[in-house]
Amino acid sequence: MNLAYALEEHQKAIESVVKAEQTVLDITQAMIDCLEAGGKVLWLGNGGSAAEAQHMSAELMVRYKLNRKALPSVALNTDTSLLTAHSNDYDFTSVFARQIEALAQAGDMVIGMSTSGSSKNVVAAMEMAKQKNCVTVALIGEQTTVLNELCHFSVNINSVETARVQEAHTFVNHLICEGLDDFYALN
Repeated sequence: MNLAYALEEHQKAIESVVKAEQTVLDITQAMIDCLEAGGKVLWLGNGGSAAEAQHMSAELMVRYKLNRKALPSVALNTDTSLLTAHSNDYDFTSVFARQIEALAQAGDMVIGMSTSGSSKNVVAAMEMAKQKNCVTVALIGEQTTVLNELCHFSVNINSVETARVQEAHTFVNHLICEGLDDFYALN
């Protein structure tokens, strides 16, 4: 293990979040606008990003730091019966898009996380979210991909290492939660 290298890569990834400060603030405001208009937040991702989607959905539904009202939020990757049935009967590429087709309403926010930025099922989900007039957010690695073009907001993390990208995505999401706590503590 090269701790110095890992710390350097982690710092580089976190610095890209700092550089994206205005985008993170804009995402936070868009999420507040969505929730205040009666919308919900739909999270999705694969592998570690799926775990982050669950984590973030729980932060909104339960709480982050402050006790506040529950905020409507769903992680689309948590229903194993749906995931396996759809993937068996159709294709894994459309598994999230199908859920967005059924669950999303115009004005909802859809947040897709993909460390590569090219996960086919995340891209398909964002295409469906765009058709449904949802606010779309992509949290991705350093490569500019189709998700940058498809989404209203995107945060690219300056790393090709999956672990560093995921750490930075968690940081972005926790910053959003802090903004939600600030807003809902006052309202």
